[in-house]
Parts: sequence; C-alpha cells; structure tokens
Amino acid sequence: MKKFLGTAIAICGVFISSAQYTIKGFVLHEQTKQPVEEATVSLDQDGKNIGVQNTDSKGYYEFKRLKKNGVYQITVEHVSMKKRTIDVTAEDEVTTANVALSNYAYFLEPLEIKSLRASDKAPFAKTNISAKEIAKNNIGQDLPFLLNQTPSVVINSDAGNGIGYTGIRIRGSDATRINMTINGIPYNDAESQGSYFVDLPDIASSVNSIQIQRGVGTSSNGAGAFGASLNLSTNEFNEKAYGEINNSYGSFNSWKNTVKAGTGLINDHFTVDARVSRISSDGFIDRASTDMKSLYFSTAYITKKSTVRFNFITGKEKTYQAWNGIPESVLATDRTYNSAGTEKPGQPYSNETDNYIQDHFQLFFNHSFNDYLSFNTAFFLSKGRGYYEQYKGVEAETAAGSTSATSFENYGLPNPVFGNDTITNTDLVRQLWLDNKYYGQIFSLQYKKNSDRLTVGGGWNHYDGQHYGSIIWANVGIPKDYRWYDLNALKTDVNVYSKWEHSLNRHLDLYADIQYRKVHYTMNGFEHNPTVLVTRYFNFINPKAGITYSNNGLQAFFSYALGNKEPNRDDFEAGIARQPKAETLHDFELGVEKRTSGASLGATFYYMLYKNQLILTGQINDVGAYTRVNVPKSYRMGIELQGKANLAKWINAAANVTISKNKIKHSDEYVDDYDSGGQILINHKNTAISFSPSVISGVTINLLPIKNAEISLLSKYVSRQYMDNTEDINRSLQPYFVQDARLTYTIKNKLFREWSLIASVYNIFNKKYEPNGYTYSYIFTGKTTTENYFFPMAGTNFMAGINVRL
Repeated sequence: MKKFLGTAIAICGVFISSAQYTIKGFVLHEQTKQPVEEATVSLDQDGKNIGVQNTDSKGYYEFKRLKKNGVYQITVEHVSMKKRTIDVTAEDEVTTANVALSNYAYFLEPLEIKSLRASDKAPFAKTNISAKEIAKNNIGQDLPFLLNQTPSVVINSDAGNGIGYTGIRIRGSDATRINMTINGIPYNDAESQGSYFVDLPDIASSVNSIQIQRGVGTSSNGAGAFGASLNLSTNEFNEKAYGEINNSYGSFNSWKNTVKAGTGLINDHFTVDARVSRISSDGFIDRASTDMKSLYFSTAYITKKSTVRFNFITGKEKTYQAWNGIPESVLATDRTYNSAGTEKPGQPYSNETDNYIQDHFQLFFNHSFNDYLSFNTAFFLSKGRGYYEQYKGVEAETAAGSTSATSFENYGLPNPVFGNDTITNTDLVRQLWLDNKYYGQIFSLQYKKNSDRLTVGGGWNHYDGQHYGSIIWANVGIPKDYRWYDLNALKTDVNVYSKWEHSLNRHLDLYADIQYRKVHYTMNGFEHNPTVLVTRYFNFINPKAGITYSNNGLQAFFSYALGNKEPNRDDFEAGIARQPKAETLHDFELGVEKRTSGASLGATFYYMLYKNQLILTGQINDVGAYTRVNVPKSYRMGIELQGKANLAKWINAAANVTISKNKIKHSDEYVDDYDSGGQILINHKNTAISFSPSVISGVTINLLPIKNAEISLLSKYVSRQYMDNTEDINRSLQPYFVQDARLTYTIKNKLFREWSLIASVYNIFNKKYEPNGYTYSYIFTGKTTTENYFFPMAGTNFMAGINVRL
C-alpha cells in the first residue's frame, strides 16, 4: 500500500522543467474577430503529440517549456467550426501563432450540452473524457468500468466481470446521488433516482464525450447531484460518411458485437447515424448470464442558423439474478455461488431473471439568432417495461424461519381447503412488474458577448409508473396471472436556473448560478403497505458561486454550492407518521492545477457538509421493512490529487489519489432481538459513512514501443469500506489493489481505412477481492450474530477485440 501511494503521488508530482521554447497565441473567429472559447488546440512535432489545451474565455492558449526548436503543427478544433492545422516554426524563445477559424455553412453546436457542462474556467472539480479515450476500453464492459481510472471512482458488478448489473460510486456516493443526463435530458430513474446502465447496453459506442463533475457541480436537469454529475453527449456531428464493425470476445463466453454507420452530410443538410449492438456473457458468478441488445438511431436537419435532431435509443436486457450476494460462510470455498433460483427443489429455477426494455425518444431544436444569442429546446419520452421473475418455495421459506412469501394470506387470498386439510402455503412463480412513462421538456437561452456568458434554462418532466405483481404459476390455490397488488405512482419535477460567467480580466473569472426546483410526489400505496397514500411537495433553491484565477499555466478556483435532494420512493414506505425529510448538502471546493506542454499537476480540496442525510440504520418501519432515516449531521472531507506527464517519447503516465474522511457525527443502530421481540438501540458517534473508502487511487502507465502500438498498465487501489455506518471492522470490505493490462495496435490503410486490435487482461495477479456487499445483525439465543454478504469480482480474465473502420 505504501509503495503504491508513493508511486502514485510521485507520478502526480512529475514536471518537465527543462523549458526552452514557448508557443502561444489566440484563436479567433475569422469573420467577427471574436475569441473562440473552448477550442481544442493540439501541438505535434514529428508525428508525436506534445500537448493538448482548451482556449480560455479570451481564446488564448500557451505551450511552455518546449524542449526542441523547429517546426510544430498546431491543430485547432471546435464543434461548430472548421478544423484547421498550421505549421509554426519555433526559433525564438517565444513564438506567437494566432489561428483564425471559419464557420461551417451550417449550425452544429450542441447547445443542450453546453448549457449544463462546466466550462474550462468554471470553479468545479471535473473530468472530460473524449470519444477516443472511451474507445480504448470499450470492448464489452458497462459504462462504470470505462470510468474506473477517473478520480474518486469505485465500481462493482453483480456478475463479477463488469457485464450486466454494474454500479459506480464517486466520492463514496452511489448512483442514486449521481445526476446523469444524456444530451441534457435526465436519465436517473424518477423513483429510485438510480441510473441503471444495464438498460442502455453499449451506450458508450454512441457517446462522443463525457463530463464528470464531482460534488454538487453546476445546475443540471433531473435528480439532485449529491456526489457527482455524469453528462453524456451523443449529438456531435460527423461530416463524412463512415462505417465501423467492432467484435470482442473474452472470458466467461463474453461477446460484444457492434455495427455503426453514418451518412455524413447529405446535400448540405441531412445526416444519419445508427448503431446496433449485442452483448452477452455467462458471468463469473454461477448462472449470472446476460443477454443485452440495443439500437441507436439519430437523424438531423441542419441549416446555417438551426438544427433539428431526432434520436431513438432502445435497450433490451435479460439477466439471471445475481443480486443476493454470497454469504461470508460460503465465500472462502465457493466464490461463484449464487442462491438465486435455489428455492426450487432439485435444480435451480432456470428463469430467475430480470427482464426489461427501455425506449428513449428525443427531439431537439437548436437555433442561433446571431453571434451572441442562441436557443435550444428538447422534448423527450422514455418508456420502460419489464419484470423480474422468482420461484418461491415452501421448503426454502420454512428453512428460513418464515412462510410469508409463500402464504395465501400474503397474496390476499383465503387458504384453500381440500377435504379436512387446510393449505396455508404453496410453491409459486411470481413476476414483479414495472411499466412506466417518463416525459418532459428541457430548454436554454444562451447569451455570450465580450466578457459575459449568461445561460437561462430549465425543464419539466413527469413520471407515471405502474407497479404490479403477477403469479404466473402456483402448485395449488392461485389462478394463473393473478395480481396481488396493482399500484401507481406519479412524480412531477420542474426546474429553472440561471448561470452567469464573467471575466473580470485575463486572469480572473467569476461564476454565479442559482436554480429553483419543485418536486411533487403522489404514491398510491406500496407492495407491503398498500394503504399508505403519500402526497408530498418539495421546493428547493440551489445557489452556487465561485471564482477562478488563471495565469501562466496555473489555474486555481474556489466555489460554494448548495444542493437539495428529495427522498427515494422506498423512503416513504415507512408510514404516514414517519415520513422522511429532504436532504441538504453544502459543498465547498478549492482547487489548483499547473499545466505545461508535457505535464500537469492538480489538487482539489473538498468539504461536503450534509444535513438530514438519509442512511440505513437497521430500524424496522411500520410494515416490518428496513428503511433509511435522516441523520442530522454528516460530512465528507478530502483532497483529490491528479497528475500526468510525458516522461519520454515512449512512455507517459497519469495518476490520481483521493484521501478523505467521511463521518456521521451521531447515528443510531437498531438490532433485531429474536429472543424477546422488538429491537435493541445502540448509539454511535463519529463513525465512517458506509461505502466511503478513505483512500482511492489509480495509476495508468502507457508504453509506446513502436509506431501505432500502445501497452497500458492500469492499477487501482481502494481502502477498507464499511458496509454499514457502525465502523465495525467485522462488517467491512477488505482493501484491494488490482492491476490490469491493455494492448492496442492500429493498422491504417491496409484493406480498410483502419484496423484496431485491442486486448485487455483484468486482475492480472488473480486478486480475490469484493468491492460491494451488505450486512445485517440480530440477537438470537443471547448472542449477536452478523450476517455478511459479498459480491466478488472475477480472478484473472480477458477481453479481446477487433475494430474495423471502413
């Protein structure tokens, strides 16, 4: 552990100090002579990339400490302008090279993305990931696994190999606290507030760029961000026609097949992009199979001032359930054990599966009134329908000490009588269904002139979800397709925000942002508590403000952001007398970064103070279920260190380390007392927040042995995680340090435009580790017993792929 942290911090601290030459300049609009902000400037020499920068609000860029004189190539790209490459000869100590960009004859800028993302000068901790970076890892695993090397990220997988149900935590916050948008449209489930990546198979193959904002971040659409925001863009423009075929195969009979194609621009106005994908795997865990299919279709009509775009995204998944975890008593002898389906006598039930289809319809309109003022709006509809199927057996329920899941009473039916015998339980197969519609609109009006950028935006959405359960087979006494509950829930979310960015001068930028959000819940009963009818309103005001200082490759910022978040659906099931409160987060961020042409080093200090954070305490609600309760005060405090450097022509490295303290100042634990009934109350003070490791680190070392080849060595360290909020080491996940390796080799203009060969070996040293789990305790025969369940990851395994670009 010490050696690893030492290596990571050492790489973060590398700087190329032998500076001799500087190339600097401005990127300007050719017609208006206005500065072009956030243009990507790439510097190359002798076919090797020296560095990449984004221009600031004045269109300025600067590459310092260049070792060699001679001819350099500067390539400048901007989403709405024509790409341009110029040669620059560096002979003097300082060389100035201004670049003028001209507009396309059509309007391309995806305003729906620009309105939500943090700009380069915005005072927030953020990571931008390009399509090229995404493609390096995109050979089968779900989106969270492609983000594993970004700061403060911890990932997990039910099936153990990153395919199927996967999860992500950022700064210790899970997906229910991470705001996710696709092209500015909210994706989080309206009720659970989680993001289910399994419902968007291979979405990474259609994503052009990703921005991760850590902390509260800028105002966004949808669920409040309490750990991070994850913003995906698919709406960027492909000017030329293309075709691509990607095929991957790996351990556990894992397959990924993707076909992509695009028309480029037709008749100066039309463009069409499409993708079809299939991903399947047997999984590392027994029977944890996955079969996922998806389709992406996008078409746009583009004019000089406007763009109309329509997207259709659909995903279908069938996964064998692996969400029960493995008991601690079994883990040492059988790391692939799966209890799902084993309630059926004999062989496990073959269809203990989760089945879901999700369709997304998105319609965008962008318009530029002039060089300063632009407008966008989008309408969306997401439809989801599916179920998970379970075999519930009388013998299994009796062995567990409860027959409720197989009793006729539990399903609202009388006990059948046969002669003198009264039957109280039966084996059965049930399906728990969710059928929902989620629709709404987003908009933004953006004004930029001289030193000011003002964005006014917002949106509304409405969720209508139908929950019902059906018995599709019973051994006796229950008719086929009998529904024992049929309940609906409604949720309306309206928000409006205003963001203002102002450049005081070349070095100082101010940021201000305020959002009003109103949420209305209506829940007409729950599966285990059908008589609880809930109607709740929440009104939130979320201000943010900050300042950024930039000079000579140094950038520093300070910001404050207030976030508020409504409870999840399950939190309301506690009963009318014990309704949850909304959560509040005060987020303070202080960051500094130094960039040169060959290296960068940055640090972000954060302090996130929670009021009424909802946590699990083991307390039983009115219907006998465990639910979350509000705790008055808790906090996360930490520092994120990042660095990268070109160490030589044949090697470069990047590293990040997060060191944090995550505490609940006071909380209660409730332990079931099976001897005397009821629960025992235990008080805790200053304990760690569950699933919040104090150290998270990642290191990537890239070796470039020959032209067009790259060998990447990737390492990840995660310190101990507690599975509840008691800070009991017996209820924790062990620290782990895992290494992966990746090889890529590209062949250009041989039969096809480009071939890419990718091979990844995961967990090279066959480390046995578990990044996720759960725990509960009870008192029986005078003793406290703790039951721990774990979700282990696979040992050494691989994926290999061939990508062909036509």
